[in-house]
Amino acid sequence: MVEGFDDKKPDVPSLENDLLVVFNAKHDHYVTPKHYVETKPDTGKVVPTWNYSAVQIYGKLFLYYDSKTPEADTFLAKQIRDLSNHTERSIMGYTGGERPRPWAVEDAPERYIELMQRNIVGIEIRIEKIQGKFKMSQEMKPGDRENVVVGFARMGGENGEAISTLVKERGALNDA
Repeated sequence: MVEGFDDKKPDVPSLENDLLVVFNAKHDHYVTPKHYVETKPDTGKVVPTWNYSAVQIYGKLFLYYDSKTPEADTFLAKQIRDLSNHTERSIMGYTGGERPRPWAVEDAPERYIELMQRNIVGIEIRIEKIQGKFKMSQEMKPGDRENVVVGFARMGGENGEAISTLVKERGALNDA
C-alpha cells in the first residue's frame, strides 16, 4: 500500500479524498472595462474580468503502477492498446485497406512491452460529478456585450475571433 492512499478495491490504491480535475477550454481572455459602453457611462460600476469556459470533474482516483499485479497489468495493457489503436487510426489515419495498416502493440516484442509497461503509472478517475461553466460576457447588458464582440473581433487572431464568436453565441443563448 502506498502512504496516503486508501484501498477501496483489492490491490488498487486510491486517494482517500475525492479528486477535482479542471479542464479549461482552448480560448479565454481578459476583458477590459473599456468595452462596457452602456454600463460605464451610465453608472461607472465596471471592473476588468476574464471570459472563460471550464469543466470540473469530481471523483475517486485509482492508481495502477505495479504491472506485476494482475489488476495493474490488465488495466495498463488495455490502456496501451486502446490509446495506440485510437491514435493510429484517428490521428495518423492508418486504417488498413488502401491506407497503411495501423501499428499494433503486438508488432513489438512482448518482453519489450512488458518492460515499457513497468514505467507507466496509470490513473483511473471514477467520475461522481461533472460541472461546467461558460463565462463569456453573456450576463452583460446587450450594448456592453455587443461592444465586447466587436472589441475581440477587432483584436483579431485565432483567440480574438473565437472569443468574439463565443460571446455572441452565449449572449444569444442567454437572451433566449
